[in-house]
Parts: sequence; C-alpha cells; structure tokens
Amino acid sequence: MSIAGVLTAAAIVGGVGIFVGLFLGVAGMKFRVEVDEREEAVLGVLPGNNCGGCGFPGCSGLAAAIARGEAAVNACPVGGETVGRLVAEIMGVEPEAAVRKTAFVRCQGDCDRTAVDYEYHGAEDCRMLSFVPNGGPKSCSYGCLGYGSCVRACAFGAIQVVNGVAVVDRESCTACGKCVEACPKGLIGLIPYAAGYAVACSSRDKGPVTGKACQVGCIGCQLCKKNCPNGAVEVADFLAAIDYEKCEECGICAEKCPKKSIVVRG
Repeated sequence: MSIAGVLTAAAIVGGVGIFVGLFLGVAGMKFRVEVDEREEAVLGVLPGNNCGGCGFPGCSGLAAAIARGEAAVNACPVGGETVGRLVAEIMGVEPEAAVRKTAFVRCQGDCDRTAVDYEYHGAEDCRMLSFVPNGGPKSCSYGCLGYGSCVRACAFGAIQVVNGVAVVDRESCTACGKCVEACPKGLIGLIPYAAGYAVACSSRDKGPVTGKACQVGCIGCQLCKKNCPNGAVEVADFLAAIDYEKCEECGICAEKCPKKSIVVRG
C-alpha cells in the first residue's frame, strides 16, 4: 500500500472518530437527565438492602420518590428512625414521627396443638401446598404450614420455623414485609413493635370447627371484646382483632380468652 493510501485511511478513520465524538458529546448534552443532588444524597444514607419493603423498586427508587416529594422521609423500614432523621436533614424538613413495626405470625398451630388430616410428603414450600387437599395436611385450613417460604424470603434471618409454625424474632425484624408477601395463607402481618398483646390466630371458621382443629384457635366467643374497657377489640367472622390505636395494654383480653389465642409478647 502506498503512503498516500495509508494517509488517506488514517484521515478517514480520524475524521470518523472526530465526528462520532462530537455527535456523542452533543447527544449527551441534549439528552442529559438532570439528577437531583438530594436524590443522590438520600441514596447515600439509605441502607442499600434493596428489599422493596418501602413499596418502591429498591433504594434508588425510594430515593428518587423522596426527592420528588412522593414518599415520606421515614419510608425506609430497614433504616428506621435513624435513617429517617438523616433523610429529613437532607430534604430540609422536620423528621416525621414513625412507629416501629415488626412482623407477627398470627398462628400458634404447631405440631403439638393442631390436628392433622393426613401425612404429607412432597415439596417443602408453602406456596406449593395450595395444590394439595385442604391447602395442607393441618386440619385448620388457615394455619401455618411450617415449610419455611417466609424464612427463605427474609434477608435478615428474623424468622424461623419452630415445631411446625413460623416465629418472628422482633429484635432482628426490620418490617420489610417480604415474609408478609411470601406467606400464601396471609398469616403474617406488621404490628407495632411495642405492642404487648396480639391475636395469634387467623381462623375464620366457626368456633366448633376451629376448636376441633386447633387447641389455641380463636372461637369468636367475644369475651375479649366484652371485657375490653377501651373498645380496642373487635370480633368479625369468628376472629378477634386488636385496634392498637385504642389499646392501652391492660391485658384483660388475654386474661379472659379461654383458648389463649391472644398472646403476651415478651
């Protein structure tokens, strides 16, 4: 190849390179997305677990929502009050009061206290048991299946299966809600961390049916409701529920419950 050919090729390549560089530079300026500095600062103080417990797609999604004013500064359940204060400082607002919550399994139907209809051998995944008779071998169709779908969903090791029923360690729980989503029976809910009492049952069967299936199932007798001095307990569909806005932790509901379905949280 002649020198002229080499120089021509080099000139063409160089020209193309310059053109591409200029094009990319102009395109970058034209289509540049402005990033709110507060968004980056908020993302920097979030814990980075990307658990989705806040309802947004990861920490970056939450940071963007907070910067746009579409989410509360204390919306991160993992970071809690400490992170909420840092985010509030970044956003230039007053910290919002937050009630710490924790997951609670509304079931006590372990292997010793619940009846079993048949022996099950198969996939040990609670979500798979929706395909078997009665939704699982336990007589109570509302009870914990005990195969640990919630355990596998928890990124913080805050839940385990003990004697056939899931139990939450509220000290380790961050209230991210992953176990709530994972439970096919809808047994797990978020309640105030400081709550001293909770209804540990989810059965909506009539009293005699529940009583036959589980020794500690709520039979809807309404003694808890009738004896609560603050009107904090309601019974619907044969199942008691505590209104924590009204509850003053007197403990009368747990004392009067004949089945001990209302438990004391230590």
